[in-house]
Amino acid sequence: MNEDKTFCPNILILEDNEDDILVTKRAFEKDPVFNGTLFIVENGIEALDFLYNRNKYSDPKQFPKPDLILVDINMPMMNGIEFLKTIKEVPEFKTIPSIILSSSQNNQDIQKCYSLGASGYIVKPVSFLRFKEVIHQFNEYWQNNEIIKKG
Repeated sequence: MNEDKTFCPNILILEDNEDDILVTKRAFEKDPVFNGTLFIVENGIEALDFLYNRNKYSDPKQFPKPDLILVDINMPMMNGIEFLKTIKEVPEFKTIPSIILSSSQNNQDIQKCYSLGASGYIVKPVSFLRFKEVIHQFNEYWQNNEIIKKG
């Protein structure tokens, strides 16, 4: 493991596309700044179970509250916009930085996400090389920000 890694958050990723999951995990793993833990869920309902430590996510030691949440918009059951609206109404979760990571460049989606409390909106690049660069910039940015510590 690279000893230079210093960015160590727990990141919850809401993504239902298997290819996008693999690319995202690989981009984080390859980034020299990142040394955190990724938790992947496939939709907003599953993400709420994770946040509330319900069902298969009932163990808070194994499934801690995330420091950051990356949200895809287009997901089954509960999409990213519905998820964002839901968590930003809960005092316990509203301060968790939630960043949209979506292929949608629709201005209405972008405006809606920011109006609901998104901390950022990143459009997924098409190439893996560009995606790695985006993830590195993301990691560098959050490394230099204070994240609310739990407990």
